Amino acid sequence: MSGSSSTNPFEDESAVYRVLVNAEGQYSLWPEFAAVPAGWDTAHGPDTRAACVAHVEERWTALAPAGDSAAPAEPEREKVRVS
Repeated sequence: MSGSSSTNPFEDESAVYRVLVNAEGQYSLWPEFAAVPAGWDTAHGPDTRAACVAHVEERWTALAPAGDSAAPAEPEREKVRVS
């Protein structure tokens, strides 16, 4: 649909963005014009979309939230008693 005047504000390459982060360490790309939602803080920006995406890719290495106990745990190792 080229020529469409409606663009998704989260995918507009020419828009200005912020990178938001919450207490769980999750990141969100957020359009500059939109208010920062409660529970989120600005971690980077305002900047280009490409710079914001790069910022997230450099820092967000674990997709599970910081407090997510559902993440797979290391298997317990058998304890060996030495005499």
